[in-house]
Amino acid sequence: MTRTASPDRCADPRFVAGRGRFTDDTAPADALWALFLRAPLAHARVRALDLAPARALPGIVGLWSGADLAAAGAGPLPALARLPDTVVREPPRPAVAVDRIRYSGEILAVVVADHPARGLDALEAVAVDLEPLPAVVEPRAAAAPDAPQLHASVPGNLACDWRKGDPRAVEAAFARAHRVVRLRERFPRIAGAYLEPRAVWAAHDPGSGVTTVTVASQGAHVQHRLLCAALGWRPESLRVVTEDVGGGFGPKFPLYPETLLVAWAARRLGRTVRWTASRTEHFLADAQARDLDAELALALDTEGRFLALRFDAIAGLGAWLSSFAAIVPTTGASRVIGGLYRIPAIDLRVRLVYTNTAPVDAFRGAGKPEALYLLERAIDEAAASLGLDPVAIRQRNLLRPEDFPWTTPLGYTYEPFDAPALLERALFLGDRAGFAARREAARNARGALRGFGLACHLHPTGALPGETARVVLAEDGTVEAWTGTQDTGQGHGRALARLLADILAQPPERLRVRQGDTAALPDGPGTGGSSSMVVSGNSLARAARRFRSLLLETAAELLEADPLDLRLVPGAVEVVGTDRRISLAELSRRAAAHGRPLRVEQAQEDPAETWPAAVTTAEVEIDPETGALRVVRMATVLDIGAVLDPAGAQGQVHGGIAAGLGEALCERIVYDPESGQLLSGSFLDYAVPRAREVAPVEIAWHGVPGTRNPLGIKGLGELPTNGALAAIGNAVFDALRPRGVRKLALPFLPERIWRAIREAAGQKGE
Repeated sequence: MTRTASPDRCADPRFVAGRGRFTDDTAPADALWALFLRAPLAHARVRALDLAPARALPGIVGLWSGADLAAAGAGPLPALARLPDTVVREPPRPAVAVDRIRYSGEILAVVVADHPARGLDALEAVAVDLEPLPAVVEPRAAAAPDAPQLHASVPGNLACDWRKGDPRAVEAAFARAHRVVRLRERFPRIAGAYLEPRAVWAAHDPGSGVTTVTVASQGAHVQHRLLCAALGWRPESLRVVTEDVGGGFGPKFPLYPETLLVAWAARRLGRTVRWTASRTEHFLADAQARDLDAELALALDTEGRFLALRFDAIAGLGAWLSSFAAIVPTTGASRVIGGLYRIPAIDLRVRLVYTNTAPVDAFRGAGKPEALYLLERAIDEAAASLGLDPVAIRQRNLLRPEDFPWTTPLGYTYEPFDAPALLERALFLGDRAGFAARREAARNARGALRGFGLACHLHPTGALPGETARVVLAEDGTVEAWTGTQDTGQGHGRALARLLADILAQPPERLRVRQGDTAALPDGPGTGGSSSMVVSGNSLARAARRFRSLLLETAAELLEADPLDLRLVPGAVEVVGTDRRISLAELSRRAAAHGRPLRVEQAQEDPAETWPAAVTTAEVEIDPETGALRVVRMATVLDIGAVLDPAGAQGQVHGGIAAGLGEALCERIVYDPESGQLLSGSFLDYAVPRAREVAPVEIAWHGVPGTRNPLGIKGLGELPTNGALAAIGNAVFDALRPRGVRKLALPFLPERIWRAIREAAGQKGE
């Protein structure tokens, strides 16, 4: 439930009727099946791999080892994002392991069969001789001098040692500080856990020489660029299509070995080849996230004003460098580590290390939730140590409207927001004034520990520039718009159609928003970094305005009228104040007959970066006898600029908060520290929050249109996630502080809470 109404909530009828076109649904019935032999060990030397017995089995159309693929030029897989002015040691990542495996689940061989059961028989027939090697899964352990080494080209497993900020200024501030608060947190890995597992199918047309790859992704154009780079294919020989996608969150952005291998096999065999991941494969092989061991120190003066901040972290990359992995814990954290506060000096150090685990990549928030969790937790601890109210210490340090334009000590220039007003309204929405009575009532009625927490947070959006939007008048008079973003469940089509409808004065049924086909649109950024509406929305709006002018000018010639006397109406252009009009279908036909099809292409013009901000509150209850934790209520007030699609925006808030709640309460990938084996390989072992565990959320918008793009929008998708984890964390510690609990690892599992309460009381938790 939300306080904001949702008068325009309208789900796509296709999905309500079960007619979504997800990747696995669209694969031809006669397609061959690709299956992958996955390494049973986390670290081993491949002594021998005998494929001959498997190749002799019936129904086996193709079977290849890593050596076969390397000889054919399939790979290595490129990463996408690079750290500016920093060299990241990046060993070439093979699509299939050749002489060494570096994480459990890495591919050892690929088989293509006429039936999946025959493919499984072939995998079982492959003879593999492995020499086990020591494994390391913890980032801090991987950085130790005696740690097992993953790559000969990466001494000490250290991909890079990244610094940003002013260490001298921070050291000086710490030397004169009245109080320094220090925190360390181990953020466990989490999984994408989307509804639709990864899937891909590919078909090759020998006549045209074009291979078409249909893949569940967050951007067809990104997949196209990376596939061409990895396979050495000419861009015109590859088409990539992405239709409906059942969730992305970041891990559907990278190019995976399976996508490359299916595409390569389809061209090699001249047959259609398909693959859909099992849930076990999802947990073994999809990019995971977080995996950060970080320390934060905050220096304060006698009045509780912030003087300086130091952030020192070791981030696990997994066995290989994936697309955005290098920038997530580094520049991702650096952009938000100062929060909504005046902090004069900041020093960051992040070491990236390789471990015997699946590669990591961006996931909702991409480095920001961890940084803001540490910052907001440190502020609460500082308040407690100085005897200040958590609200008062924030009010003392928040940026104020008169502080803008504000550039952080790390060089990022924020878009204006009113942080004190956001805080005040969030406290009202979360009813902090009534919290003391609720806490007392919970204690008296149920013996429960109740806590209240808040977080002030922000997010840099527009991380993926490079849009080219297109608007076309079809022969039947409908308007077709192409955009380079990719809807993965957010409802981009609805929001973009509303934009078109407002500009072109056409009803929704006369508008079609298209995406996800590299043959139809020259370029596009995909969806990620909360950038879809900032980048694609503004580009499409610019295209629509130019298209409107084109329609009126063309109709003016045919109607022999002044364009200023014309207006668009549903399905037609008419002369104002008369009955003279021309239908859009007729306009399209006559323009085409004169060799002037009505279409507009618009490259991105507007700056991509915007800065939405928010304040989120959370209230929790804990049963001290069992450690059971329940988030009972949440509230959030957000400045996202203009709100174009209120219903969709509310959905983004709910989804973002659910993601943060999952990370706080239950989600964690677990590897055995000795063997490197994955222990959380299914939903029996990996918990995601269910509907009953997601608290009611009160939502309010508070802000003015942004100044960096014509639509005045600032982005949204990851902003709620950035605040939910920290707000819940502060609420949990607020509830436990009377019991003397000062340390509690994420996620806040009931057993951990139960033990922490008893240890604080000097009891044994048996």
